[in-house]
Amino acid sequence: MRTSIADLEKKRAGKSSRILLTGGTGFLGSHIAVKLIQAGYRVYLLARGDRGLSAGERVARLLDWHGVGAKPRQNLRVVEGTIERPDLGLEAGRREVLLGNIDEIIHAASNTSFAERKRPAVEAANIGGLRNMLDFAVQSRCFFFHYLSTAYAAGRKIGLCREDLVESGEFTNPYEETKARGEKIAFDRCRSEGIRLNIYRPTIVYGDSWTGRSLRFNAVYYPVKTAVFLKNLYEADIRERGGKKAGLLGIRMEDDGRLHMPLRLELGPEGGINLIPVNYFTEAFIALMEECPGGGIFHIANSRPKRIEDIIEYAKTLFRLQGVESCRAEDFLVRPKNALEILFASYLEAYAPYMRDPRLFDLTKSGAVLERKHFVCPEFNYEIFAKCMNYAVEVDWGAKLFPKPN
Repeated sequence: MRTSIADLEKKRAGKSSRILLTGGTGFLGSHIAVKLIQAGYRVYLLARGDRGLSAGERVARLLDWHGVGAKPRQNLRVVEGTIERPDLGLEAGRREVLLGNIDEIIHAASNTSFAERKRPAVEAANIGGLRNMLDFAVQSRCFFFHYLSTAYAAGRKIGLCREDLVESGEFTNPYEETKARGEKIAFDRCRSEGIRLNIYRPTIVYGDSWTGRSLRFNAVYYPVKTAVFLKNLYEADIRERGGKKAGLLGIRMEDDGRLHMPLRLELGPEGGINLIPVNYFTEAFIALMEECPGGGIFHIANSRPKRIEDIIEYAKTLFRLQGVESCRAEDFLVRPKNALEILFASYLEAYAPYMRDPRLFDLTKSGAVLERKHFVCPEFNYEIFAKCMNYAVEVDWGAKLFPKPN
């Protein structure tokens, strides 16, 4: 190993460990960055310009959204580069300076697309980008590599998924597959080079459980967004055009003002959706990073998966809907899908496996640390659902997160 555990713990205690972070302009990465600089760590954040904004401007905009003050910002340095290029696309002089100043790397950057047609881009980021970061780690003085993976690297499985490497299996999409491959690549390279490795496997992360605020509105948000979009579309048809299109789909307005949408959602015989709020994820990540200097694989998951039936009821209550209900696959044999159900299913095809997920996630290793820190993942109840979805609507599902300057 490049340094002893005692030296590592000393650096951590004094917050003198210098950390290179990728993915810091993303949802999870930005929360990690904020938590680190607020704790006093010196962070070098690798980012690139996008949509007319420089890397520095993108990071500053995110820090504003997070409400980060001037003092913590002094602990952050933005490095313009990209994981997809060798040497991170850095000029020789800047590369050498960075190589000599890094103690740890947190690799949170990834392409999260589920689409098979996007496999080349997913592999370029999740495999090629990871290899570039590992090359950089080997060339630097880095003694710890932190790899942000996903609990779904377990692939298609029924029952308990342990906090161990996945040797082989079938996967639902390229994202799951490349994250599993990435774990093995990181494990083999770090072991051969004497670099400690932590692998973090979160389940599905939603917004802040206290405020409802979020930077991303996929996963659990997407089915709700789709239902609200259809609700608004057909309410407008009823109120402004007599409801002809709505009527063809069996959609009607009830006397109490709620919209009736005949929509059945197929669920599996068991399982649910495993949800954690981003504030819990961030606390858990930092705790595992600081408390596990020997390395390991850690799930960050909810011990209480949420039934989709409950989320359906939450959405019906919040958005004043009727007619939406859960069903089993055999129900469609008795009564085939109607046009609305076919339309809705086409929107949700990529997310369907996670809505009827039979996987359970072992928390033996991570749980021992988080219980000692008294961290408890909150249940995704109606109050939290309402906060998150109301914020999503307020920012138009992300479209109004960062208003353009006048």
